[in-house]
Amino acid sequence: MAPPSSRRSGFSKKAQFSLFTGYLLAGAAALLGAVLLTLSLWQPAAFAPLRGVAGDVVTPAATGTATARAGGQGIFASIAGYFNAGAQNAELRRENELARIRLAEADAIAAENRRLKGLLGLRDGESKPVAVARLVGSTATSGRRHAFLSAGSAQGVRSGMPVLSERGVIGRVLETGRNSARVLLLTDSESVLPVRRATDNVIAFAEGRGDGLLRIRLVNLGVNPLKVGDMMVTSGAGGYYRPGVAVAVIAKITADGGIARLVAEPAATNFVSVLPVHEATAVAALEGMDIGAPDASPSPAASTSASASAAAAATAEE
Repeated sequence: MAPPSSRRSGFSKKAQFSLFTGYLLAGAAALLGAVLLTLSLWQPAAFAPLRGVAGDVVTPAATGTATARAGGQGIFASIAGYFNAGAQNAELRRENELARIRLAEADAIAAENRRLKGLLGLRDGESKPVAVARLVGSTATSGRRHAFLSAGSAQGVRSGMPVLSERGVIGRVLETGRNSARVLLLTDSESVLPVRRATDNVIAFAEGRGDGLLRIRLVNLGVNPLKVGDMMVTSGAGGYYRPGVAVAVIAKITADGGIARLVAEPAATNFVSVLPVHEATAVAALEGMDIGAPDASPSPAASTSASASAAAAATAEE
């Protein structure tokens, strides 16, 4: 039997050529990569078009991946939000409640600022106040409506002096002590105040009803010109109050005038200004006494009669 030949077959030579070709291509690729790397470091701008083409190629795939990622995150966020909704709603309700409280406090501060500015305006008005005092209390009976001031004769307060808040007329000083005074409120059943409509010269009397409202009784009867919402102000007749001070707003029309609500509600008033009598000389002449004297304390009936007489005289002159 002949010995086997030591020469490789043709298949073995083909494998050797394939291996050699692979090594050759790998070396060529490595050499090309090294050349491209060196060129990219030396001239970076030369590969900008290639990078742009590569970016354009991979952009659709990257966009799809980003969309899928965002969708997945949104789903997980929705699931987490569903489980956390109760706690978030409770927190929002608590914050909303706190915000309402802070808003109410801010409104109270704003109202206090307006009131204080109004009091300062009263100080700088046409008549310099005799005193600015606190309205410390009022009677609770149905017929008589009185209030009490924390200022009296020691502060210069005298009987008959008008008492005003920053909104309008409160009433008139009835009696004075050394450091306190009693005020006859407009709503007292014995109170009568000459008034007129703010927009014209429709004159009337504002009479207290003892129930917190005023009865507006027209002087000239006939066709009632008053309307709901009309503002009634002091006419100046009677000499106690300066003209043009807000008194009441018509809330209901009657045959001889109307029913009005106070502009300056005593229950909602803390501080008031006590003003000197507007026409002290005329009032003193009508009452036959010096209203500026410390001992002068005209009765409610006398003061009301003086006011009504002066109002009638003013009407007659008109």
